[in-house]
Amino acid sequence: MKSNESAENYLETILILSQRLPVVRSIDIAAELGFKKPSVSVAMKNLREKGHIGVSSAGYITLTESGKEIAEMIFERHNFLSGWLKSLGVDEKIAAEDACRMEHVISRESFAAIKKAVEGNFSL
Repeated sequence: MKSNESAENYLETILILSQRLPVVRSIDIAAELGFKKPSVSVAMKNLREKGHIGVSSAGYITLTESGKEIAEMIFERHNFLSGWLKSLGVDEKIAAEDACRMEHVISRESFAAIKKAVEGNFSL
């Protein structure tokens, strides 16, 4: 399940928005990320072609099973890593920014090992 950082960020954003909004549209994603709608439209086309999202005739965006799997993995990594960094005394904004970079490059194996070592030692 290889995916690039940009695609992962879009999928994570769709997941987050779907928890807050009744429906997710390209304009919602653009507003959330601070991007222009044409850029988001191109990204949605690519995600749809890869089978990670579905788009209804009304323009509502939903995650497919593969898209949801990627989004949940990235979301878990982000929350865990930013919480861990904050518990180490890193400023909240810096922790979130660093976690956003780390969540895309860390292997499943390394993330699992870090998570196992950290759990029980910090309250996240």
